[in-house]
Amino acid sequence: MTNREQTSFFPDDGLIPEKYRLISPIEQRHYLCDGVIKDWCGPQQKVFSPICETVDQIVRPRHIGCFPLLTSEQAEEALEAACRAYDHGRGAWPTMSVEERIRHVEAFTLRMQEARDEIVKLLMWEIGKTLPDSEKEFDRTIDYIRDTIDSLKELDRLSSRFVIEKGVLGQIRRAPLGVVLCMGPFNYPLNETFTTLIPALIMGNTVIFKPPKLGVLLFKPLLKAFQDSFPKGVINTVYGDGQTVIGPLMKSGKIDVLAFIGTSRVADILKHQHPTPHRLRCVLGLDAKNAAIVLKDADIENAVKECALGSLSFNGQRCTALKIIFVHREIADEFIGTFSEAVSMLEGGMPWEPGVRITPLPEPDKTTYLTGLIEDACQKGARIVNPDGGTVKHTFMSPAVVYPVEPGMKLYTDEQFGPIVPIAVFSDTAEPMNYVTQSNYGQQVSLFGSNPGLLAELLDPLVNQVCRVNINSQCQRGPDTFPFTGRKDSAEGTLSVSDALRVFTIRTLVAAKTTEANKQIINAIVKERKSRFLSTDFIL
Repeated sequence: MTNREQTSFFPDDGLIPEKYRLISPIEQRHYLCDGVIKDWCGPQQKVFSPICETVDQIVRPRHIGCFPLLTSEQAEEALEAACRAYDHGRGAWPTMSVEERIRHVEAFTLRMQEARDEIVKLLMWEIGKTLPDSEKEFDRTIDYIRDTIDSLKELDRLSSRFVIEKGVLGQIRRAPLGVVLCMGPFNYPLNETFTTLIPALIMGNTVIFKPPKLGVLLFKPLLKAFQDSFPKGVINTVYGDGQTVIGPLMKSGKIDVLAFIGTSRVADILKHQHPTPHRLRCVLGLDAKNAAIVLKDADIENAVKECALGSLSFNGQRCTALKIIFVHREIADEFIGTFSEAVSMLEGGMPWEPGVRITPLPEPDKTTYLTGLIEDACQKGARIVNPDGGTVKHTFMSPAVVYPVEPGMKLYTDEQFGPIVPIAVFSDTAEPMNYVTQSNYGQQVSLFGSNPGLLAELLDPLVNQVCRVNINSQCQRGPDTFPFTGRKDSAEGTLSVSDALRVFTIRTLVAAKTTEANKQIINAIVKERKSRFLSTDFIL
């Protein structure tokens, strides 16, 4: 790839639609702590886009902004603010009625919607997500918040009754756990972060929130909305190096819940830093190497379509992406030929360009890492089967279909998290089944076939290895009402609209023997609305 070819791939400002153009770098010099948006005059971390620019015939990532590199002192201030707001469960937020907390979250949602265009634009520039996918991420997040509110109303309605059992009168509700540390991933920096942050907040916990390593600037438009929508100290932001600002938080022992989406390696480090890990509730979304198994009686057209989407949506940078495809030997040639054609039709370019499916990669040196995986496989007998597969244009890599991938190759076991599709062949279903069984990961798998008996024979053991088996469709998270979790090194805790409300709370009850005196006391508390917990109010 010549320098001229690389230069022409990335557009000059004049060719970028004005609506999506960044006029100047975004100076993010504020953070939210204890209800105050504070100025930061210390060191800043520069933010570079995967969308490059050409200066003096040299292609380089475009500088698009900066954010604060806070110190442990600011992190500890955020922690103390969150602890004060929670106040051992006595604070205004954890003792607030469910209906009141819902009103705060609704107010925030309205403010958030005002920032849609700005956040969508920053998603494109910071992580290279296409315009349709950026819009979908924002809109899906709004829908998730609304669905969470509806689910909480239903949960509260079910809890608004008393239970009498063996002479004991009780009311069972869910109570918050304390201070939650929320850390989301770069690939879905808004949506995945909010799938933990919103349920943690709405259930009465206080939150310290650290944006992911990539996708930081897009939260700048939301700081004021957070400040105006929630009581002071209920939500606090920290920016900077993880070891500097997160280590002290975990080592303090004052974090009650760790909500983290990232790698199992980092999750292990964070958990081990806590002085009393048995008291730490963890909600973790971690690594995955989801496999597709294409049986010899599969509908090849459908399997190709679903596998192409499943393996290369957002460049394969999804935990739910299909990261290896097993194809029956009898249909391998037909499948690979059709699949390679489908991949070749995926258009590459800038995120805002119509029809673009493959975009530049945001992680520094990612193309070098991916090229190394391809070279390792090719040295051990595999080859790239699609035209221009693996071609690199600075931060951009054309999707590579690599075949045949076998044990001993890094692509067989490593989670590539990029636009490489490893394909392996099998003659006996025991081969891909053993792969899933022996894998360190256990999130999802996709089965493609038409024989009900064979599919049933495979899915029965697979549901004990992974947490979702997809029949004739790609792996995916949605709908958000379905449980989303994993086995082995892939997850801890379950997320969905309803599950998330439970995972950030604990069942708590008020009980009394059914004596006349106790009945009168409880009736008085309920009728005179003396308690927010002990209540029969019905939220409409």
